[in-house]
Amino acid sequence: MSQTTRHIVIVGAGHAGGVAAATLRQTGFAGAITLIGSERHPPHERPPLSKELLAGAIPVEKTYLRPAAFYGDNRIDFRPGETVTAIDRAAQRITLASGNVVPYDNLLLTTGARARRLSLPGADHPRVLYLRDITDSLALREHLNAGVRVAVIGAGFIGLEAAAAARKRGAHVTVLEIQREPLQRVCPPEIGQFMAALHRRNGVDLRTAISITAIVDADGALALHLADGSTVAADIVLAGIGAQPNVELAQAAGLVVEDGVVTDEFGRTSDPHIFAAGDVTRHFNPLLGRKIRLEAWQNAQNQAIAVAQIMAGGDQPYAEVPWFWSDQYDVNLQIAGAPEHWGRLIWRGGPNDKAFTVFAARDGIPIAAITMNNGRDMRPARELITRRRPIDPTQLADVVVKLQDLAKEIGRG
Repeated sequence: MSQTTRHIVIVGAGHAGGVAAATLRQTGFAGAITLIGSERHPPHERPPLSKELLAGAIPVEKTYLRPAAFYGDNRIDFRPGETVTAIDRAAQRITLASGNVVPYDNLLLTTGARARRLSLPGADHPRVLYLRDITDSLALREHLNAGVRVAVIGAGFIGLEAAAAARKRGAHVTVLEIQREPLQRVCPPEIGQFMAALHRRNGVDLRTAISITAIVDADGALALHLADGSTVAADIVLAGIGAQPNVELAQAAGLVVEDGVVTDEFGRTSDPHIFAAGDVTRHFNPLLGRKIRLEAWQNAQNQAIAVAQIMAGGDQPYAEVPWFWSDQYDVNLQIAGAPEHWGRLIWRGGPNDKAFTVFAARDGIPIAAITMNNGRDMRPARELITRRRPIDPTQLADVVVKLQDLAKEIGRG
């Protein structure tokens, strides 16, 4: 089948879907492209939703990947506000909630993830909010006024970024985290302690190792009942307890699903005509040697590019060191790698410095790195992780030794 007669349908018009559609055209794919998304907004970036947009620093349009006119100008049939209800793999077609049927030659699933919901009494209260899309961000922002009491459940990236944005707008903020440290799922305890101290210095009442038993409406306010018998009063509650991939469509179609749509390093699912990219995937990462699911800007962007290029005829696998970042107050935190265990830490500087870098190593090989207000270290750190070569820990720890020089030396080896 020639490229001009092929029809690629993309289900999910978030970051990954929008990037994939644009990449197909940029790589010269001449066939038909249909981009279908349940949201009313065009494809957009999600990081600003808990940062600049929530803080009121930018308008909604600044989150868009491209101007709305881009899709029509590039012969991309963009259908916002449409929901796909079924995939017929045998007939190679999808069905929409409207009843319309759309055939495909290749299908790309970029259905993303949704906010994980609280399961406790009172969680259905209308002032218990979540933060996943533009509508969520704008709804939460309406409440973030000076003096408003905000209770944030969960001290992951979303919870902490929202707490920082709320403090900037003058709200009183309490953060409740069930783990002993913030960011425990993605960082070693020392970094969680650093971030906890940062928020407390900025006026956040951060409580860890605490669980919530119920949310009760108390004379117009909300009372969060805690397991230790105490209560927290709030005007609104933001639940930031993680996300779960939107796999239901794939699962109903019989694709292999394991906390994400399973793909190989080329984005192929268990059906040769169906690919997937972004937050919804549990994809094989050749650098890590295992399958992984990521909820990150880098993965939504770069995996979508790689998979779109493969669908257009390319043959390069998606193989990158995972990378995350977060801006909170005057701190920029970046993380490279996704270790199952942090193991030995090698510090370049320390938590009492204005800027520092810390590596995790296994058998002398760097497997992850964290930079705090030290972004210039991130590129060579990722290169060192990619090379998977042992490095003298005294050199890694010596701030006089430039990481760029170490990366060049390893590259020549």
